[in-house]
Amino acid sequence: MKPPPASDPSIHQRGQIIVLFVLGLVAMVAMVGLVLDGGDAFAQRRDQQNGADLAAIAGANAYMNASGNVAAKTAAAQSAAQAAATRNRYPNGSNGTTVAVDVGLLSAGARVKVDIGKPHQNNFAPIMGMNTWDVSVTATAIAGTVDTGVGAAPWLMHIDSFNGDGTPKYTVANPQDFGEGNGDYPTGALDISWTDFNGNNNVNTSEVRGIIDGSNVVTATIGFEQYIGQHNQGNHTTLFDDVQQHLHGKVVPVPIVGPGSPNCAAPQQGHQDGCFKGWARFYVISASGGSSKTIRGYFMSNFMASPLTVGECTPQLQAAGTCGVITTSPFGAYVVRLTE
Repeated sequence: MKPPPASDPSIHQRGQIIVLFVLGLVAMVAMVGLVLDGGDAFAQRRDQQNGADLAAIAGANAYMNASGNVAAKTAAAQSAAQAAATRNRYPNGSNGTTVAVDVGLLSAGARVKVDIGKPHQNNFAPIMGMNTWDVSVTATAIAGTVDTGVGAAPWLMHIDSFNGDGTPKYTVANPQDFGEGNGDYPTGALDISWTDFNGNNNVNTSEVRGIIDGSNVVTATIGFEQYIGQHNQGNHTTLFDDVQQHLHGKVVPVPIVGPGSPNCAAPQQGHQDGCFKGWARFYVISASGGSSKTIRGYFMSNFMASPLTVGECTPQLQAAGTCGVITTSPFGAYVVRLTE
């Protein structure tokens, strides 16, 4: 049988199939390689995250327990975090590994942030020109005195809500609707008023709404006898619906105010009420705007005549040189905790 002529189209078709097969094989190998390398990279990331978590906790624990001033505590935290990363197979500077430790001062302690980066050596992805992938993780832990109210409610409640011994009049056994007056500051046991934790400016609805939904993070240290009431009396009706949406079913620290000394006054208004006395934990059952304008709930704790710090180290504390100093806790507690 004589061979087909050179112009036979079947010869070209067989050549095309071989080319397509080779291309398909390369694509299949690349896809399988991406899956295998990707899975291995995720496994490395999990292990790397564990190393960062342990390093951050080790740093925070060292800050809490180290003796000396803030500088000495900071150095101890950095050293402990690096040592923990090394123990968990992530020594800084080895095989492209980077371990960065940042110690940020809080109002009565510190935040230790650890970033670990390490390249992942690929086995199959180099076919596609990807020899390595960068894997980076972050972990943060805090250490210090429990003196901070996180997510404090942006409304004031009155000292008359408590008995003379500090116990609340309204507990889970008898929850109440609060909000009978909604003036510049509460004037009775069942009254409330809104605040932005700054007694020197007007309170507006959008500003307080941001505090409620978390988009406006307030950093403020509230001192005894400081006026934190409103400067523009108003119901801010829609804020009650915001409380219902974002805070119902939650426990929030609330500032407690009452009549104060002559030092607690809003000079432009000439009154001496709305003065900070302490704080208490409040459970929000529900809230309603419209015609009722009330927040329903009850107190979860006794009145605490203690300073309330909302957020981190303030410029005032920084200027005073007290940032990072771990002192006796007004709540009898200290914390070393992984936050992220």
